[in-house]
Amino acid sequence: MTERPERRLPEAAQVVIIGGGVMGASTAFHLAEAGVTDVVLIERGDLAGGSTVKSAGGVRAQFSDAVNIALGARSLDAFERFGSRPGADIDFHQVGYLFLHSDPSALAAARESVALQNSLGVPTRLLSAEDAAALSPGVVTHDVLGATFHSRDGHCSPESVVQGYAKAARALGATVLTGVEALDIDVSGDQITAVVTTSGTVRTATVICAAGAWSRSLAARVGVDLPIDPLRRQILVTEPLDDSLLAQFPDRMPMTIDASSTFYLHREGPGVLIGMSYQAEEPGFHDSYSEDWLPDLMDAMERRAPALLDVGIAHGWTGLYEVTPDDNACVGEAASVTRFLYAAGFSGHGFLQGPAVGEVMRDLWLRRTPVVDVSSLSADRFSTGARILERNIV
Repeated sequence: MTERPERRLPEAAQVVIIGGGVMGASTAFHLAEAGVTDVVLIERGDLAGGSTVKSAGGVRAQFSDAVNIALGARSLDAFERFGSRPGADIDFHQVGYLFLHSDPSALAAARESVALQNSLGVPTRLLSAEDAAALSPGVVTHDVLGATFHSRDGHCSPESVVQGYAKAARALGATVLTGVEALDIDVSGDQITAVVTTSGTVRTATVICAAGAWSRSLAARVGVDLPIDPLRRQILVTEPLDDSLLAQFPDRMPMTIDASSTFYLHREGPGVLIGMSYQAEEPGFHDSYSEDWLPDLMDAMERRAPALLDVGIAHGWTGLYEVTPDDNACVGEAASVTRFLYAAGFSGHGFLQGPAVGEVMRDLWLRRTPVVDVSSLSADRFSTGARILERNIV
């Protein structure tokens, strides 16, 4: 059978994007939309098959850092109109994000974050415990001192977002290839000349690294240090709720997060999706399910959503966070080699920032002022001792 043209690795391209998650697909689409059609995206597995499809699908603008707020808010705009641009149904449930605070200092910090969000056009509200309970009635709030809520936040289908971007990028002339692994990046002097793959070599002067948890080793091939480590995170989905629980966990309940434990939950089909960070998890490419986190998860559930303890687990999955020393992304262009751009290390908030970061990568490649100033996210910050303080990490 004759191979379809879009399935062949071309001999040369203006830009090669490595990684077929939300960052790579969004970047490919935004470049192609801007008229840069000589773009090749390669993914060694399936599109969205890495960290993207393993995420909880949450999207929000509630952050404490101005750059993260801007990226989240711009991405929310894109998710809202995704049906027309690029054109795909992403099953967007705009139910809001509800952060619960039971620590006085954390609540004081949340007030500052809300003030900053409001000043940047994000109408997040401070709520009482009673207001929070009304929004998420199955969650215990007797010790909650206050909460924050932004109604435009929510959750959607990560795979649908990636497939939507990829399909549109192809239609605009980009080449999107799966089952193609990047083996090496050829450099002559300080200039990138080619990407060597399992399907051959493609000549190029630009590589955009969007390889998520695998970005560190890729960047090292051109002498760039991206301090990104993989960290296992796990998610469970309960069996369908019976009638007695539907009122406590309604379809329109917000994505609800206990800030002190990072325990979170939202409705997922007929059940409830639950997850949290496991503080004892060690970095590494661990992709098998582990029960080590269950005692912590059960404690958090007993404290915040005890009614779910009697609901069985239908299924779950394991994925990888791509974490940096300050739990914030690396976005920018390397100064030591021409041209190596990167967008990775999002530490759990990459999916929700994917649309805006794709625009930023387009602008950086075109050498124009980015739609969001991401200079603070340069990986160089770690060599200079700079750090980003972001409190709203889940």
